[in-house]
Amino acid sequence: MQPIDTILDSITPDAVQTILLPTGWGQGRALFGGLTAAIAWRHAVAGAAAGQQLRAMTVSFVGPVLAGEAVLERRVLRTGKNVTQIAVEIQQQGEVVLAALVTYGRARDSVIRITDTPEPPSAPPAEGLSFPEVAGLPEFTTAFDYRVTQGGLPFSGVKSREFGGYMRYRSLDAAIDEGTLLGMVDAWPPALLPHLTELAPASSLTWTIEFPAHLPNFSTHDWWHYVATIDYAADGYGHTHAHIWDPSGQLVAISRQTVTVFA
Repeated sequence: MQPIDTILDSITPDAVQTILLPTGWGQGRALFGGLTAAIAWRHAVAGAAAGQQLRAMTVSFVGPVLAGEAVLERRVLRTGKNVTQIAVEIQQQGEVVLAALVTYGRARDSVIRITDTPEPPSAPPAEGLSFPEVAGLPEFTTAFDYRVTQGGLPFSGVKSREFGGYMRYRSLDAAIDEGTLLGMVDAWPPALLPHLTELAPASSLTWTIEFPAHLPNFSTHDWWHYVATIDYAADGYGHTHAHIWDPSGQLVAISRQTVTVFA
């Protein structure tokens, strides 16, 4: 398996470029969505203005992204005094398979400051459950280490609305950035899966993730905390939101997903 940071470093600043998507990161018949979202983020970076930080990213998983050749295309929709909006597409065989809208914004003086944020649950990683090494787990999961402290394991029949715990890269030990964080966040299965008792396919349909502040100086091999909450689920779709905290317990990202489940 090629390390995710090596994959991201291969992307150039060119607005349109052809890349070779790697094997070893499979999620069913497609590539892992966290990897493809991270690729879209890295491609967007070159379109941001100096002094702006990533504020939000919305990803639509239009179709299965496959290993092999793909075209990356970036369009800067608008660069204003404070905000830049960038559209990124991943195309294969002449069709869009992933579309992303990436928003960068400069910090500005404001009289409004509300920084009280949810705190992570207090259970330490040592009290969490590891994912069992069983047949049927997606290929990409071998890159990550998990400890479940909220809800239950996928397909365990636990009916909790909350699901999560701790996450880190199993082998990669490098300074965190938005791309490697995207990979970790999406590495968690949909929060609906612990409700099931039998294997069933599920995947992200849309994903929005927001970054309220600069990422702190921690490693991809440190334990990061993730807790997702099911807001609503019916008719084969689920709507969830999640909070992500750094190893010191500071909120670093807010995520929302629409997922499909075939059960």
